[in-house]
Amino acid sequence: MKKNVLLMILFCGMINMACKANSIKADSLLTLLKKELTLKQRYDMQVESKIICLKERLRHPDHQNLPAQFKLNYQIFEMYRAYKFDSAFVYVNKMIGIAEKMNNRQQLIKSKILLGWTFLNCGFYKEGFNVMDELRPDELPIGLKSDYLILRSRLYEGNAEYNNDNHYSRLYSQRSKEDLNDAVKIAPVSEFEGTINKAFLPPDIRDKKLTVEYYYKYIMGHKLGAHAIAMVATRLSFAFTGEDRIFFLALGAIHDIRSATKETLAVFLLGQELYKINRTEEAYFFMQEAASNAKFYGARSREVQIQSLLPIVATKLLAEKQHEKDKLLIGVLIVLIIVIILFFLLVIYRKQLAQIKANEHTISFQNTELRNMNEKLWESSRIKEELIGLFLKTCSAYIDTLDRVKRKTLHNIKTGKYNDIKPILDSLHIDKEKESLYETLDSGFIKIFPNFISSFNNLLSKEDQIWPKRSETLNPTLRIFALMRLGINELPTVAKILGYSESTVYSYKVRVKAKALVQGNDFEQSIMNIRITA
Repeated sequence: MKKNVLLMILFCGMINMACKANSIKADSLLTLLKKELTLKQRYDMQVESKIICLKERLRHPDHQNLPAQFKLNYQIFEMYRAYKFDSAFVYVNKMIGIAEKMNNRQQLIKSKILLGWTFLNCGFYKEGFNVMDELRPDELPIGLKSDYLILRSRLYEGNAEYNNDNHYSRLYSQRSKEDLNDAVKIAPVSEFEGTINKAFLPPDIRDKKLTVEYYYKYIMGHKLGAHAIAMVATRLSFAFTGEDRIFFLALGAIHDIRSATKETLAVFLLGQELYKINRTEEAYFFMQEAASNAKFYGARSREVQIQSLLPIVATKLLAEKQHEKDKLLIGVLIVLIIVIILFFLLVIYRKQLAQIKANEHTISFQNTELRNMNEKLWESSRIKEELIGLFLKTCSAYIDTLDRVKRKTLHNIKTGKYNDIKPILDSLHIDKEKESLYETLDSGFIKIFPNFISSFNNLLSKEDQIWPKRSETLNPTLRIFALMRLGINELPTVAKILGYSESTVYSYKVRVKAKALVQGNDFEQSIMNIRITA
């Protein structure tokens, strides 16, 4: 019980939050309604539990007198009145039987009027009118006469809605208004009812303060029971339109659930309103709930009415779902087409990227080749520059020597000193001049290739390495490969420069190549890869 009180407080608090000034949202109440539907079984069990307790009291000896039995049967009837038609019908008939036994005319009339309300709730309008025919309104007390007229007004209104005929429906509606006006004359409406009735005034003359928020606070401020709140909220929904009407219908449906009311109109009307604004899925959900309630209560006319609309709503819902599926399918197809296009674009891009990379590789390779060629041209130019300088210097020195010898020789011939010519010629030491030439060549070569000796020996194992003596710049073997690095590879040319026979030069080369760490052409290429100084 404490848990239920706490839930009620929490629920009211949530509604109060949802209904603050300028922030009333029908959707917030629809969300609360869906949550309340999950608790429906709990509320039904509470009603069943109270009914069981009342039935137990009815069997107790202390309640065997007729007035007590009538009171308990009335209480049980009230629990069943909006919960289950069959049981309500049973207990209202028991009330009629007890009233007849007590010979209590007022209780009998009251019970028959309640029987008429039971028939009305179930949609048995003919049976309801039969009950009304058993009563004579002129002989009824004022209070019961008012109840009689209100019931008959509602029966006419229900009959008009059920017939849905231009002639008879208009006639029944007119009689309904007449009976209602007569009832008001007999028992004037209360202040509360008057305030509620003001909501139905035309908008141009209705007080501007009578807003949805005002009526919500007004209803909740009177501390009505859950069933009464549901009835008032449902009635107020007819005075508003759009979101405001949905708000009151949702409020009524929520309190119908809390009061375990199965004979409910609010949830059905809510489904209709949602259907009108194309919220078909929610409309179908709430109409199914209304159909379930009508079947449980036994409201056959309401059940037929709902079942006639459900297929229409279901058809529209299916069409909407199919439309959504079609839209989804179209979306998937569009995405698929885009993916395929992107795939082909990616393939083209990858091909172009591969082509670009291939071109870049070719360009890079050509640049490397060009760089190597430039380096070789630069090396060749440097070597030629150094060798030409060396050649001109050496030739100049030899020309000076020859010129000096020539002049001395000619002078001695002119003077007749023939014996002095021989010493002059003897002063020319060809071997020394060759050694001087080699030293000049060696020095010029080492100047160009300062790391030649170490790089050359790196191509040989340690025990086979060839190093010049301290007094030498290069030895004969190194000189042969030095000439090779300068691009002089022909055996006759090398032999003539060094003063060796071709076989000697060939033997030097073969011996060194045999001991090299790299073989054949790789050895010669390694010699050519030795770099000059910058």
